[in-house]
Amino acid sequence: MRTEVDATTIGEAWLEIARLILADGVTSSYDGRAIRELLLATLRVARPDPSDGLIERRASGERLAWMRANFASRERVAELGDADSYATRLFDYAGTGLDQVEGVIDRLRADPGSRRAVITTFQPLTDTAYVPCVSLLDFFVEPRGLSLVAYCHSIDFGTKGFANLVELAHLERRVADGVGAPVGELTMVVKSAHVYADDLEATRAVLEVGS
Repeated sequence: MRTEVDATTIGEAWLEIARLILADGVTSSYDGRAIRELLLATLRVARPDPSDGLIERRASGERLAWMRANFASRERVAELGDADSYATRLFDYAGTGLDQVEGVIDRLRADPGSRRAVITTFQPLTDTAYVPCVSLLDFFVEPRGLSLVAYCHSIDFGTKGFANLVELAHLERRVADGVGAPVGELTMVVKSAHVYADDLEATRAVLEVGS
């Protein structure tokens, strides 16, 4: 059985997948740490606004700021073994000067029907010890607007997944504005949707707020 979440907002999607992980997840491990995990989860968000009230009220501001820096600054990320940031991967791929975001905007401007407006964050020549969790971004224009499908090999929905959703929503809006299209649906496909065992109680506390 695969897990599917359909939500209106990114905050609703985050809380629902976290609830399902706690309720239905199985015991596993990630890099030697115990986790509760759901395999092959799909989150579909109808209106992905990065300014999300639920996330602003319930999520860690520190974690949101850390992820914002990862997507905005080209400084290496010390917490990830000095790996390249998402900003480098997106806007200066492997230090080559390749701006992949502008590339997909240009492609979709030239051909709104293109199905090849794709960004990879994986840099195989240097990512020997670390593989970015958000691995592939696929943009396309449909009747509802500019939509995004993000493939992620692993997302921690206890302490960071809400921040990934915020940054993906920011990125989708940036591409939509560049293409001149409304923002469409955000779909996140996650091979390992999990919460670390030592974050289970804190995640339960977040879910209980307002319940």
